[in-house]
Amino acid sequence: MRPGAAPGAARGADLEGALERALAALEWHLDRCALAATTVKAYRRQARGYAGWLRAHAGDHPDAFADAIGAEDAATAWRRHLLGTAKVAPATVNQALAAVTLLYEQAGIRIAVKRARVPKPGQPTALTVAEQGRVEREAARRGARDAAIVAVLAQAGARVEECARLDLEDVVLTARTGHLRLHGKGDQVRTVPLPARARQRLADWIAVRGRAPGPLWTGQRGPLTISGITQVVLAIGAAAGLPGLRPHTLRHTYATRLRHGGADVAQIQALLGHTSLDTTARYFRAGTAETAAVVEAVFDT
Repeated sequence: MRPGAAPGAARGADLEGALERALAALEWHLDRCALAATTVKAYRRQARGYAGWLRAHAGDHPDAFADAIGAEDAATAWRRHLLGTAKVAPATVNQALAAVTLLYEQAGIRIAVKRARVPKPGQPTALTVAEQGRVEREAARRGARDAAIVAVLAQAGARVEECARLDLEDVVLTARTGHLRLHGKGDQVRTVPLPARARQRLADWIAVRGRAPGPLWTGQRGPLTISGITQVVLAIGAAAGLPGLRPHTLRHTYATRLRHGGADVAQIQALLGHTSLDTTARYFRAGTAETAAVVEAVFDT
């Protein structure tokens, strides 16, 4: 039987019991939902954060689980706390509010709390062609595995989570073609073609790794995790004179190269596995230098 039935009226001393039942119901839901693992982890963390804050402020919000009005009042106060005292980024606040909204849904209460305003992003940061070349050379110096990891991120546009989830059977290479099967958010699977250089990097690594079934990326302590791949990229970036380099920057670089090469927004959306076209559209917002170059070219007569 599903835990955490709707608590009904809960005031004062009943708040803790209602909160515990809601948290148990949320755990039950997250264990069975189709959300990405990183989203599930974030929702659990944010729900626990809200629970801790609510316990500390129970006297101000005794009716936080009594009805929608009390729930919205408490969640709105938490929103103010995150934006003001805690100075949490708007995007993180909105993630926290999504988690709390889901928490209340499991308790049979529907709330509507105004989301924090997130500044509209410009074109994502990407490596220049020269910087990408340095990164790929440093990766090759570190060995076949790290060169192949960079190829998957920068020449196939994989998210770091997708890169970490790759098994040998997800890589298909032939004499002239190749592709990856990437397991994305919400258990979505997409197939991404591999350019020649990426095919060669992967072939070189598989020759070292061997063809035993299982995780594609292996190390001295077993399969590489998301953290392990991130550490590889950080080390490569530091060696290439790009401290703080993250896997997502390589994904941004992939999308930017596609856009500059003439790919349209629908093609890039499909290759990146974006569910929203608005997310992909970021790559079509020209930066200051690009806009200036266009103006110079048009009026240089």
